[in-house]
Amino acid sequence: MSETLLSRYYEAFNRGDAEAMLGLLTEDVVHEPSQGEPRQGKTAFAAFLDHMNRCYKERVIDPVFLSSGDGTRAAAEFQLEGEYLQTDSDLPPARGQRYRLRVGAFFDIVDGRIARVSNHYNLADWLRQVGEPA
Repeated sequence: MSETLLSRYYEAFNRGDAEAMLGLLTEDVVHEPSQGEPRQGKTAFAAFLDHMNRCYKERVIDPVFLSSGDGTRAAAEFQLEGEYLQTDSDLPPARGQRYRLRVGAFFDIVDGRIARVSNHYNLADWLRQVGEPA
């Protein structure tokens, strides 16, 4: 069941369907980004998704899902293909740069919904890919 839930989550992500993604989360979901402070709750996660959709166009490629025997914890590994659309805070200027990253994500599952999303990727690699040309 956990792997089906994650599959639905990333299918919604690839469609850019924030509403469907939010529908798979608990009200008090915790989001732990690769960099920065954790955020809690659907409202905070929705604001994060809105920001990301303005700055980036991304697609999950070939996800692999793993889950604990009791279904309360799960993980995903995938390639993330993206395009940097709008400059994000103090990051390099956006010029439509394309990038590809390996991402690991970890989840807590409560009553069939995602209660924690923890994403991890190599920021230095992303910065190299979108940085100023040599």
